[in-house]
Amino acid sequence: MATSSSRGSAEAHIPLRRHIIWLGVIIMLSLFSLWVILPGNHGIVSDVDGDATPDINFPLHQSLGLDIVGGLRVLLQAELPAGSFTVEDLREAANNVSRRVNALGIGESTVQVQGSDRILVELPGVTDPQAAVDTIKETAQLEFVNFSGMSGQAQAFEGQQILTSQQALIDREREADTTPGQVNPQTGQPFETVMTGAGLASAAATVSPTGSWYIQFELQPNSRELFRNYTGANIGQPMAIVLDGVVLSAPVIQAQLDGGGIIEGNFTETEAKQLALQLRSGALPIPLRVESAEQVGATLGQESVALSIRAGVIGVIVVFIFMIVYYRVPGIAAAVALAVFILLNLALFKIIPITLTMPAIAGFLISIGTAVDGNILIFERMKEELRAGNDIPTSFENGFDRAWQSIRDSNLSTIIICLVLFLFGQTPGASVVSGFAVTLMIGLLVNLFTAVIVTRSVLAIILSGLQKPLEERPGLLGA
Repeated sequence: MATSSSRGSAEAHIPLRRHIIWLGVIIMLSLFSLWVILPGNHGIVSDVDGDATPDINFPLHQSLGLDIVGGLRVLLQAELPAGSFTVEDLREAANNVSRRVNALGIGESTVQVQGSDRILVELPGVTDPQAAVDTIKETAQLEFVNFSGMSGQAQAFEGQQILTSQQALIDREREADTTPGQVNPQTGQPFETVMTGAGLASAAATVSPTGSWYIQFELQPNSRELFRNYTGANIGQPMAIVLDGVVLSAPVIQAQLDGGGIIEGNFTETEAKQLALQLRSGALPIPLRVESAEQVGATLGQESVALSIRAGVIGVIVVFIFMIVYYRVPGIAAAVALAVFILLNLALFKIIPITLTMPAIAGFLISIGTAVDGNILIFERMKEELRAGNDIPTSFENGFDRAWQSIRDSNLSTIIICLVLFLFGQTPGASVVSGFAVTLMIGLLVNLFTAVIVTRSVLAIILSGLQKPLEERPGLLGA
């Protein structure tokens, strides 16, 4: 039986062309992943043309959860009565809050809708809690208001609260004391809102040569005609710029405005940048109040995190040693595949990005175990083929082909469980489950690539180069 196998394997060879191509792809992916996970690498953002828009935008940031670095947890409560807004309105408010805190540079925050009228915001590593709270809770409702006919009185309204037609509509929805039926005491009627901040395409804080800060804005294409027509018809008349009901300024329209303009209001640098951020991220469709805000300390100290990382590294090294000692030559291919698996996962965590909490790290470590399981299935199948008298190339092909179905089915069934856990994690109080499910699911998907493609290509090249010595010493294949 052994002699027949040796003769058969001398005639058969593993085709290498496809495996060499895959090896090149694997090397490039590994080098790219290694570059991504380098400490201090924050990606690439460059401006080739010298304009304000980056031509290359590939930011990288690894976020850590509240349990590792601490931070701020804020619970926001909708101020409108139940039934006056929809779940979609609440979700849109949560999306706007998320854009605001991410733009503040806080990192990949967690923003979740809780129940039918609350939004939970978790801000890992936040350094200025009050500024973060002030930024995310304000509605930032910008209005361009018709002040025609008030040339002698417009400046007196700066810094004053006024009633506009848009605010009257919001007040009616809130069922507040002020209703559209009440009149503005200065004019006898609510001021007419010409356009809201929803028509803005961009807003940026800018400093003038004299050192004063203002907001420069551009309009959406579908709002430019409205703004152009109004400003063209009211040259020489004041127009109020109103934020959350307060008049910031009431400049006189000097010419027809088309694409945008500026907002002045005696801003400090901080106020200008905060307002620009709020305007870019959009007004909240629902006014929110802070129900609670608490500073959360890291439940894990720096020493505990370092010990956890050290334990994970030791565990991976032990797995490497076990695979090489027990499976010999195939174990070397498994070790290479496992190293590529770890690199790809860590790179994806930074690219997506994934907020790493301890449950998320646990999901990643479990996925390493599933990657090893896939290789074990393949190698055990190869050993069965060799013991049945097949040559090395045949055992190699059959081992991968017949183990693939088991690897696919086991990983897909676990991925389904991860999806269920992720959906469960969207419910109030169960958010930590989501991080575990996401990292485990990413690991399982990557494993479908590394356990089959990476291990297969590396092992094919090794077996092809050592086929004759391995035929003479089958023990090197773990058989």
